[in-house]
Amino acid sequence: MKDRIFDPKNIFGDENFDDFEQAIPLLSEEEERKITESGIPESLPILPLKNTVLFPGVVIPITVGRDRSLELVKTAYESDKIIGIVSQKDADQEDPGIDDLYHIGTVAQILKLIKMPDGSKSIVIQGKSVFKVNEFTETDPYFRANVEQFRNVQDMEGLELQGAIRSVKETAAQIVNKSPNIPSEASIAINNIKSPTFLLNFISSNLNVSIEEKQGLLETQSFTQRLQKVIDYLEKELQVLDVSEQIRTKVKTDIDDQQRDFYLRQQLKAIQEELGEDNEQQEVEKLRAKAMERKDEFPEAVMKTINKELDRLQRTPAQAPNHGIIMSYVETLIDLPWNKFTEDKLDLKKAREILDEDHYGLEKVKKRIIEYLAVLKLKKDMKAPILCFYGPPGVGKTSLGKSIARSINREFSRISLGGLRDEAEIRGHRRTYIGALPGRIIQNMKKTGSSNPVMMLDEIDKVGSDFRGDPTSALLEVLDPEQNDSFYDNYLELEYDLSKVLFIATANSLETIPAPLRDRMEIIPISGYTLEEKTEIAKKYLIPRQIEENGLDKKQITFNEEAIHAVIDGYTRESGVRNLSREIGSLTRSVAAQVASEEIKSKKISAKAVEEILGKRKFFSDVVERTTVPGVSTGLAWTPYGGDILFIEASVSKGSGKIQVTGQLGDVMKESTSLAVSHLKTISDELNIPASAFTEWDLHIHVPAGSVPKDGPSAGVAMLSAVASIFTQRKVKNTIAMTGEITLRGAVLPVGGIKEKVLAARRAGIETVILPKKNEKDVDEIEKETIEGIKFVYLERMEDLLGFVLENEEVHDPQQKFKSRKENKKAESGTNNGSGFVKEEH
Repeated sequence: MKDRIFDPKNIFGDENFDDFEQAIPLLSEEEERKITESGIPESLPILPLKNTVLFPGVVIPITVGRDRSLELVKTAYESDKIIGIVSQKDADQEDPGIDDLYHIGTVAQILKLIKMPDGSKSIVIQGKSVFKVNEFTETDPYFRANVEQFRNVQDMEGLELQGAIRSVKETAAQIVNKSPNIPSEASIAINNIKSPTFLLNFISSNLNVSIEEKQGLLETQSFTQRLQKVIDYLEKELQVLDVSEQIRTKVKTDIDDQQRDFYLRQQLKAIQEELGEDNEQQEVEKLRAKAMERKDEFPEAVMKTINKELDRLQRTPAQAPNHGIIMSYVETLIDLPWNKFTEDKLDLKKAREILDEDHYGLEKVKKRIIEYLAVLKLKKDMKAPILCFYGPPGVGKTSLGKSIARSINREFSRISLGGLRDEAEIRGHRRTYIGALPGRIIQNMKKTGSSNPVMMLDEIDKVGSDFRGDPTSALLEVLDPEQNDSFYDNYLELEYDLSKVLFIATANSLETIPAPLRDRMEIIPISGYTLEEKTEIAKKYLIPRQIEENGLDKKQITFNEEAIHAVIDGYTRESGVRNLSREIGSLTRSVAAQVASEEIKSKKISAKAVEEILGKRKFFSDVVERTTVPGVSTGLAWTPYGGDILFIEASVSKGSGKIQVTGQLGDVMKESTSLAVSHLKTISDELNIPASAFTEWDLHIHVPAGSVPKDGPSAGVAMLSAVASIFTQRKVKNTIAMTGEITLRGAVLPVGGIKEKVLAARRAGIETVILPKKNEKDVDEIEKETIEGIKFVYLERMEDLLGFVLENEEVHDPQQKFKSRKENKKAESGTNNGSGFVKEEH
């Protein structure tokens, strides 16, 4: 029998019962007679059940979740509460049809209805009598059928009946006593059942048999036949319990736990040897031997943990859930390079040659690496520095890390941090989680097989955070030379020494890196390349690489310098060389296609050939065209992708002195606009600007590329120039670009990103760059060949700016253009002769 049927909670779905007898409804013979003799309706709503069969007199709880079943229960509960219960032939059928249902079922009364939070309903029903379906009359909204009573035949009585019932009760009592999961009170409840028919129904309902076998019992009309089937099922269950008891007794008396363990292991070993399989014992011994080979490398705590886990693994059966977890953990501990280091090549001259061979320029970075090697050569146990290469995309930050590793003979590993949001990616997952792994730091240490690799933390400025933690907080320990000698990974649960690792981070912007993390790194800026640098990079690196990748040799394609300049100036606009490499690749593939089709044997790429292959020029300098009218100035801006020129456009219209600013400008740039107008008002007399220009005309300032957000104080001088130009009606010189912050007292303050801005000015064909006086030191650090041909003007005060940037000639007289409308009205009234007509003047 099913153990669950003697649990009160499974009968009524309610835990609040005073005693066990109250939990099982026991029908008297009189109650059973009334139920049997009560008639049944000719038509019944039919409720299909998935995994049980309802017998007369038995009370069961069921959960109703299907739409048509919910509608049936609602309708029936609001009327006579009488429904027909039939069982499904296939319990997995979610939407059964007429052919999927048995045609013999039980009339039931709904005793209790409970609405569940998920929208389903639980009902408690009691079987009344058995019926047979003659015909299904409806299927929507629920099944309805014409039925007739299916009567059982009572063909046993007297002493024979009493003996049979006593036999059933005794067998059931034995099952209750032998089953450890059935309470002993169930035996009392069964003995208290007086009605032979209800006894069979109750036991049939709770037998541990299939739905088909239960349905067979329900459809058996002869009491004698049904009684015999029930006895057979009970005897089978009793035999199963006897065998189980014998096995338990035998195991308990014959062998204790250790003997049983040994016996089963020996059997398993013999079976696996016959199958030719390697057992887990051999796997453990292999791991132990591997650990012993490297025991001198392991710290004491690590070796102790490995031995402890191997002993635990040896005692754990291969089928146990944690066997694989322990195995993976031990393998990770053994495979990690705890005290395994590669030997550094401390030949400074050779290291410099390798760095120069792979990258052109980047003198600051190369100098810092050579300094590190020099100190390491003098002081053997020096802690590795934490470097951060900061600059626009495409300038070689990531590839520089590979070159550094090659120059000092170390392993190289790269971790992409872009979009990382889970702290466990750095610190690892605890082994209590399914599929737990070490963090990326430890995984890469295992992959490199060395405890002193060069580890590149790429895109550290793009690390995010969410409910899973903040990875930048975990990186604080990794990138702190005072702490990372005892880095704690949640998976290892042991300290790991990262102090010999040369960490190199890369970033396009420092603003998104938290200040504590930024403070732990040595920031090395890598600026964009000049035209000359890009030309040399193309010659030495990009062109040879593209020739090799596209299956050509140096004799089949050559580039002259004019062609390279044409590609750089006309087809790329970037600080790095990624797009330059793509365009050179396009040129190379075009030649490769012609060579492969035997149209040509070789080709020399000239400026003309560049235009033929790549099409018309993509980029032009529009500084001259844009600054041909008053109110337009050229500023210089810094972006994470390098420097760029920025146009400030100003226009005026009749109004009341309002100022409108557009172009997605931030608060700082808007404040620069207000500062520029305020300062201009104080010097308006010197510039021949009438006061009415600020009170009777509206000013509109726009910064193009309106979809791109812009902010920062460095556009202050450009704002002032544009506003002064529109109010003085004098154009800004088209060969001048400027940057600098302005103040209310007229000072020009220094700004950042000078090299990137100067490179952007040079790309745009600017001849003169205006900078704050305090930025003169930044210009001195730029290579002379980079700034050749550019004139620099340094400002301390805003008064010195306008006389230099504005042309002398006025497009319109500002006194006339901005003449007060009040004065115009007075002049008009003065010429009126009082007759309503204006006197004509000759």
